[in-house]
Amino acid sequence: MSWMLSTRSATALYVGAVLGPGVLILPSLAAEAAGPASVLAWAGLLALSVPLAIAFAVLGVRHPEAGGTAAYARAAFGRLAGTVTGWWFLAGVVLGAPAVAMVGGFYVAELLGAGREAAVVAAAGMIAAVVAANARGVHTTARLQLVLAGVLAALLLVAVVSALPESRAEHWTPFAPHGWGSVGTAASLLMLSFIGWEAVSHLAGELRDPARQLPRAIFGALAIVVVLYLGLAVATIGVLGTAAASDVPLADLMAAGLGSVGRSVTAGLAVLLTMGAMNAYVAAAVQLAGALAEEGAASRALGRPRVALSGIAAVGAVLLAPLGFDVVGVDGLVRACSAAFVAVYVAATAAGVRLLDGSARWAAGVAFVAVAVVLAFSGVYVAVPAVVALVALTATGREGCAGAPGLPRAVSSSGSA
Repeated sequence: MSWMLSTRSATALYVGAVLGPGVLILPSLAAEAAGPASVLAWAGLLALSVPLAIAFAVLGVRHPEAGGTAAYARAAFGRLAGTVTGWWFLAGVVLGAPAVAMVGGFYVAELLGAGREAAVVAAAGMIAAVVAANARGVHTTARLQLVLAGVLAALLLVAVVSALPESRAEHWTPFAPHGWGSVGTAASLLMLSFIGWEAVSHLAGELRDPARQLPRAIFGALAIVVVLYLGLAVATIGVLGTAAASDVPLADLMAAGLGSVGRSVTAGLAVLLTMGAMNAYVAAAVQLAGALAEEGAASRALGRPRVALSGIAAVGAVLLAPLGFDVVGVDGLVRACSAAFVAVYVAATAAGVRLLDGSARWAAGVAFVAVAVVLAFSGVYVAVPAVVALVALTATGREGCAGAPGLPRAVSSSGSA
């Protein structure tokens, strides 16, 4: 940006980085996994957001590198650590694209009154459109992403306020039907809605007085996210219950308070949000694949954008088939994607412990322990970052990798999946 950001603009960008299309389905999946006790997972992740935000804010001020999380891992632990962190992020994007596309597809199918097959067709169409747009070099602007996030925030507030009067007390009992350990499982699912707190690391250079403005932006954004997320969690359980996960929970909430008009509006916005997030993340993945190839950490062919885009499209097609036949559930793909992103946060917060000092180091340490616990609750899906790390190290081929890639600037401004 050629101008200096105000505190209000920084707060808006920060909220935009965290909110994303994940909220279109994750509250329902978390409620199914842990029952009403899933609100504890929401509360725990919101509490975790405080040290995460502090750690990334200080990292942004003291180590203003455009590379973000991968660059921090490289600075703290060396080139291979940065490379592996970059691969984890790339894996999260590749796995997340078909999952997010299916979420948007469910809303399209709901709007049309069609079945799962229509959702798959819509998802495939969205992936194809995003890949085609990126092949032509057309990227969603940061301003459009911010507008979409602002509309989502308003929609969430309307959904919560309008639906809460329809809550039923019986939906809150039993409180933990699957045991207290299920809260950790719900947290691993919900983590996808909390990706984005590292975005502030890229804002430091755009602020006139980072030391004064960043804390205000951080806690202003945190207050907004707390209200929206806790309100959404409470409304989802109180209104929809936890017996079975809905494919379109936000549309169901809007319908409970505003009728069929609210459902239709939500479906249309879901498509915009889904494609906006996918566009930004696919663009970032292509840049990251090119960086990995340039550094000798991936096949040189991935350095060509069309090859990288073809790979993303191919993986999406392969995953949409079992999703369409309900052989693989969206929740499973979300957990795999979340595990990859949580691994990125583990590496970044560990880097913060090594690179920072004072209270910021303590914040990074608390965040590291918390995200490591969340990763542990990923269950069998913890194998995803483990396998990706093995592939990354194998692809690197030898020690002396010329350097680890940094995450493209587009990654941090796109919002959560």
